[in-house]
Amino acid sequence: MIIKANTRSSGQELAAHLLNAEDNEHVTVHDIRGFVGHDLHNAMQEAEAISRATKCQKYLFSVSLNPPEYADVSEEDFEDAASRIEIEFDLIGQPRAMVLHEKEGRLHAHCVWSVIDTEKMKAIHLSFYKKRMMGIAHDLYLEHGWDMPNGLRPFGTPDPNHYE
Repeated sequence: MIIKANTRSSGQELAAHLLNAEDNEHVTVHDIRGFVGHDLHNAMQEAEAISRATKCQKYLFSVSLNPPEYADVSEEDFEDAASRIEIEFDLIGQPRAMVLHEKEGRLHAHCVWSVIDTEKMKAIHLSFYKKRMMGIAHDLYLEHGWDMPNGLRPFGTPDPNHYE
């Protein structure tokens, strides 16, 4: 599963983008947890409001989970990937929203966490998150038996589908 992540602000813009049904055949808010608000716009507004009590500018951790086009991936597979991310980045218990998109019969997911620890009123540090996400993605490819993309292969490992 290709995992793309970034830290960001502008929760309302993100919510509008994730709920955009024009680019996707189906949009499902799969899960909203840890927020007082029960819809995506309210949840993102809440995350922004809490962040204002801190110096944190980028109060959201936004992650897209994209399985290979040929893979049959379940909602549980996305939940598993999100759980691995929570463990890796110490986000267990942080408010999270998960949105599923279906486009041309292919399912992919977006997860958004608030990175503000409300007990300490500080942001959770997400050091080297891009490199760490590659490790999670690599493990998911191996465990599911999917063809490893070049970007996740260790340096010098030949592409098994490339013949000279």
